[in-house]
Amino acid sequence: MSSWQRTFVICGMMACSITGLMYLLGHEFQIQRSTLGTHSILAAHGIAAMLATLALGSVMPFHIKAGYKSRKQLWSGFGQLGFLFALLITGGMLYYGPEEIRDGVISTHWIIGLLFAVIFLLHLTAIRKPKTIVN
Repeated sequence: MSSWQRTFVICGMMACSITGLMYLLGHEFQIQRSTLGTHSILAAHGIAAMLATLALGSVMPFHIKAGYKSRKQLWSGFGQLGFLFALLITGGMLYYGPEEIRDGVISTHWIIGLLFAVIFLLHLTAIRKPKTIVN
């Protein structure tokens, strides 16, 4: 993947994860709610999620195909796709879904979001191999 795409994906995912974690801490766990649990943080999370989705979409056609062919990191790669799909669905349900299921969807969304962030970091760090120096 080109360096600009790699940077776009990493920055998009980190922005989405950080803003989501900020809102989770403020809104759900009441940690500095007046700062972290605000609508501005939630809006930043929504925008970051859109950018992260766009970034991942920009690498999907070739990155997934190359990863599948190489048979490297299949679990973390396809795990991310599954979690991303679930996050997109639950995120849409939070905005457009019925009020009766909202509390369950909130819990599902943030649990999946935390799992996705961990798998993304593992996937990202596992692809970095130490460079060998040949004398």
